[in-house]
Amino acid sequence: MATEELHALADDRALLGRTSTAERVADILRSRIADGFFPPGTRLSEDSIGGALGVSRNTLRESFRLLTHERLLEHRLNRGVFVRVLSIDDVQDIYRIRRMVECAVVRSLGDPPYALDRVAEAVADGQRAAGAREWKGVSTANIHFHRELVALARSERTDELMRSVLAELRLAFHVVDDPRRLHEPYLARNLRIVETLRDGRRDAAEALLADYLDDSRDGLVEAYGQRVPAGG
Repeated sequence: MATEELHALADDRALLGRTSTAERVADILRSRIADGFFPPGTRLSEDSIGGALGVSRNTLRESFRLLTHERLLEHRLNRGVFVRVLSIDDVQDIYRIRRMVECAVVRSLGDPPYALDRVAEAVADGQRAAGAREWKGVSTANIHFHRELVALARSERTDELMRSVLAELRLAFHVVDDPRRLHEPYLARNLRIVETLRDGRRDAAEALLADYLDDSRDGLVEAYGQRVPAGG
């Protein structure tokens, strides 16, 4: 682990405050993993990370357990804790879950009008990032689009599920490491879904979303399969 990475992680120590807990450490590490700071396959050093964050070994191990439960980390016998490398089956399963959850949310929205301001804001963020050729910003905006779409259900449990699923999905994005290829083609489709919902056409929006997720899955599986063996 490079020295500059540890210095950057040490900057996160202030986020822990006086009531440092394993959950807060897990929040920091989850964000860092989602941002690609710790790429898939990286071994996480207890001594280095614990020292950078100023937390005990027990606290850090508990945070590792939490993230292992979320399928972001894995413990390899006699080797330590690593950021997971998803298999192609993992990626396909994530999309099965996404299709079930996201389409169900749109299907259950009820009568229009819908509270689409935050969803539309995520679309605008993606368009601005694309205009600036900031492709990682496009990726982040796309994740926010789907999180805000699911948030229309007004369910904390569903929000928590999607946070976990999308965080795991980003492990695959970091392996492919081509956010323009993965996300730019969907900017117009994001906007079309919002416009369809604004028109009150919930069923049509669900159909658009289902096709969208199928195409996204197929594109990611193809790109990911070029980087990770089928049994990986």
